[in-house]
Amino acid sequence: MTYFLNSTRIGLLLLALTQVSALSFQARNDEVKTRIDALITPAYQTVTAAFPCKLKSKGKPKMAPWQDVDRCLNGAAERVDWPALAGQLEKVRAEVPGLSATEFWALVDSALSAQALTYEKVFELKDPGTLLPLTNSLLKFLPADSLQGLDVVSKAGDRVGSFQGTYAYERSGGLATANSYQLIVFQYSDPAGNMQAAGEKLLLDSFGVPWKDARSQRGFRIPANRLTSQQ
Repeated sequence: MTYFLNSTRIGLLLLALTQVSALSFQARNDEVKTRIDALITPAYQTVTAAFPCKLKSKGKPKMAPWQDVDRCLNGAAERVDWPALAGQLEKVRAEVPGLSATEFWALVDSALSAQALTYEKVFELKDPGTLLPLTNSLLKFLPADSLQGLDVVSKAGDRVGSFQGTYAYERSGGLATANSYQLIVFQYSDPAGNMQAAGEKLLLDSFGVPWKDARSQRGFRIPANRLTSQQ
């Protein structure tokens, strides 16, 4: 009987310690997240100053010029002081020794996604029937869960399927150079339900999604890899 009571007490003690540890872990993460948000918010305010970019429609079907889309997004991103922001974030990470780099950057990634801007705050397009081109630049700023299920339309005006997310593709610089670079491309589900790749090439205006459906979707997310590359 005494053994049973002692075992029960030990079990309750271990449970209490586990709960305290979990609460402490959550409190620490909440504090770190608050500090991360305080750094991420000004960065988003910086890029927001460049928006919205006015886009025109051209061609048949009507599509926003891919050059203007890329210029808008890449130009806004260049307003961020990447080395300074990365340094400030690294300082936060260094002050929390119990947090691994993987855990810390996961919190940063979550904070970046939470503050992502919808396309109606990024672009100004008057014609709701216009297609927003799925350029490689547009895709690299796209939050992971955005545009899911939206119609994908080819440059010829044909619906080829529904958008099913992005993936990265390492591309060689060619025979003249050993350098490689990363392209962000996308995949879609065709009318038969088969998954198709958009192609491992510069997409430019090969495909688009309807602006009327995309405008309310989150579209501009500060990319975490620009921060980690500064380390």
